[in-house]
Amino acid sequence: VYRGSVKDFQGFNANQDAEALYNAMKGFGSDKEAILDLITSRSNKQRVEICQAYKSLYGKDLIADLKYELTGKFERLIVSLMRPPAYSDAKEIKDAIGGIGTDEKCLIEILASRTNQEIRDLVAAYKDAYERDLEADIVGDTSGHFKKMLVVLLQVCPSVQGLCRWWVPVPRRAEPISVPQGTREEDDVVSEDLVEQDAKDLLEAGELKWGTDEAQFIYILGRRSKQHLRLVFDEYLKISGKPIERSIRGELSGDFEKLMLAVVKCVRSTAEYFAERLYKAMKGLGTRDNTLIRIMVSRSEIDMLDIREVFRTKYEKSLYNMIKEDTSGEYKKALLKLCGGDDDAAGEFFPEAAQVAYRMWELSAVAKVELRGTVQPTESFNDDGDAQVLRKAMKGLGTDEGAIIEVLTQRSNAQRQQILKAYKAHYGRDLMADLKSELSGSLAKLILGLMLTPAQYDAKQLRKAVEGAGTDESVLIEIMATRNNQEIAAINEAYQEAYHKRLEDDLSSDTSGHFKRILVSLALGNRDEGPENLTQAHEDAKKLADVSSNDSSDSLETRFLSILCTRSYPHLRRVFQEFIKMTNHDVEHAIRKRMSGDVRDAFLAIVRSVKNKPAFFADKLYKSMKGAGTDERTLTRIMISRSEIDLFNIRGEFIDLFDKSLYHMIEKDTSGDYRKALLALCGGED
Repeated sequence: VYRGSVKDFQGFNANQDAEALYNAMKGFGSDKEAILDLITSRSNKQRVEICQAYKSLYGKDLIADLKYELTGKFERLIVSLMRPPAYSDAKEIKDAIGGIGTDEKCLIEILASRTNQEIRDLVAAYKDAYERDLEADIVGDTSGHFKKMLVVLLQVCPSVQGLCRWWVPVPRRAEPISVPQGTREEDDVVSEDLVEQDAKDLLEAGELKWGTDEAQFIYILGRRSKQHLRLVFDEYLKISGKPIERSIRGELSGDFEKLMLAVVKCVRSTAEYFAERLYKAMKGLGTRDNTLIRIMVSRSEIDMLDIREVFRTKYEKSLYNMIKEDTSGEYKKALLKLCGGDDDAAGEFFPEAAQVAYRMWELSAVAKVELRGTVQPTESFNDDGDAQVLRKAMKGLGTDEGAIIEVLTQRSNAQRQQILKAYKAHYGRDLMADLKSELSGSLAKLILGLMLTPAQYDAKQLRKAVEGAGTDESVLIEIMATRNNQEIAAINEAYQEAYHKRLEDDLSSDTSGHFKRILVSLALGNRDEGPENLTQAHEDAKKLADVSSNDSSDSLETRFLSILCTRSYPHLRRVFQEFIKMTNHDVEHAIRKRMSGDVRDAFLAIVRSVKNKPAFFADKLYKSMKGAGTDERTLTRIMISRSEIDLFNIRGEFIDLFDKSLYHMIEKDTSGDYRKALLALCGGED
């Protein structure tokens, strides 16, 4: 199925189009609107024919005339459209390595994403256009393992003599070789007997090795077919408990790391890789126009529809609208033509986006990934000694905040409870009261929160969310949607003991409608804890997908509540898979489209928690710190509540999602003793 946004123009006539372009450029000024309308509505093959017709009719070079008549970004875009794809790639690479400095991102994008045939065409086009050898130019302009992997990616044509003639990554095991070294196998080649071995070799080359065997990474990621590598990545997750991307970030560095991550992303989904590149080209201040032009041109006749849909799914806005907001003038009009449509307006959802949505959460479900906190019980723990250190830190003039932070952030919650008792026994004083008296601001809230049991802390956060004027629905959703049955039972008990009220009653009196029903259902803590039931999962998915029911007693919200609030996590994961198979939609997309307000937010939180709870919290932490100001309440709450459960996993998801570490973002976004305490809980820089 053709997935490009630009198609052959029906009734095409090269001579007529050449004449129209000539008329648009003759005389004083030029008709830019006519030029962009014509060129963006013709396929590349048709544009090449127009160039030939233009030369035949007028004895002039069309590209040269366009360069003369147009300026700036618009000129670069239109001229790029006129070149055949391989020559356009060749020009991009020539520009990337020519002159002072190297545009490594451009090299990575092109060489990591192109098919074997596209690479062959690129090598030939570069030779034809510049009378130079592409491999030799790249070797001369790059270095180290980055250079080695780029050259391996270039070597795809078995007919070329002396493949990888200057360097060959040598695998550590003997293996029959049916194709030259460095040649990526075609996509239908899967060596099933080698999948487990490749995954094991990657693990031993990185995580299990002192140092890193980069040659092994290059050999496997540079040679195996995409389909084979997808299976290898699944197997790697099973045996290591982490996705291959996380291991690459931990073991490799610099441009080599970025190149290998790009290869992995393109193996998983080329459309997702380009959606991410486009988003990063336009987010924040300024626009990376070279990247934007290169991708919009190069993918317009390949997979632009898939890129659009993945973009809409991942970033909750259409590519069309982001281009519209971020660009201007004829340049904007031309880009929007290449984009081909607004998915916010159309509301469509294609299979590629569903597959990407499925893969984005299935990674966490393939293996039983061990959840790890960052705060562990201290060995040789001495509650009396810690009590003495804390008393000394608060006695007399001034307070030694550093000593308090060092003790309390490095003890488990159970150990902190023992310190409370020891402090009372030794000094006849309430440690909580002393801490409250000596500390202030954000640090006081963090340290006092650490001294409560997890259930007491959650109960206190819920109480704050419902008391007084207004309700903090986001806190109610975060806590109630992510806690398991045992945690909910403990929260109910702590709430009753602290406030002499039932949590369910306060939730009922402070909320309303379907949102109230969701919270009350979750507060019961009656979620099934059994395994998946495939037959039931199919029926549940059918209920969630059914939009035809007019029975008010069986409303859409009621059906979602009865399934999302009561089924076990393993079962719900199966339901979500069945839902995608039935509808080509991810269940999150359906919730966003068919619901609104707090009900939508609550169901989305449940779904995301089921799919990948550490990723859910990573996203909340990122949002608490991005932009102007910091949401310290959310930041403090999550760092406290997850520090002994899965904060280590959250750190991993954070860097996977946002290309920066949680530690670095906390360090940049907070200050003073509050920052020191948060970084201690974070447990390390990734």
